[in-house]
Amino acid sequence: MFLAKVRGTVVSTSKDERLVGFKLMLIEQIGLQQEPVGRPEIAVDTVGAGTGSIVIVTKGSSARFAADRKDAPIDSTIVGIVDTVEIGPA
Repeated sequence: MFLAKVRGTVVSTSKDERLVGFKLMLIEQIGLQQEPVGRPEIAVDTVGAGTGSIVIVTKGSSARFAADRKDAPIDSTIVGIVDTVEIGPA
């Protein structure tokens, strides 16, 4: 899992039927200081995140299980909305 920031929504009227009903979000992986560290990607939202939210994302087969669609073409799923992140001393 990793932290990401939701950058926006993705609207697709024509898509694989196994994705129908899912809210798609544009996310970007972030580091500990909330700086972008990855390239933007599309994730299925299962928790009602909004643009600007910091979220927890899972990838791969875990993403399909989290979305309860084991046969769907899902690579990333938003599984949590972050309230705070506390980092202890190094």
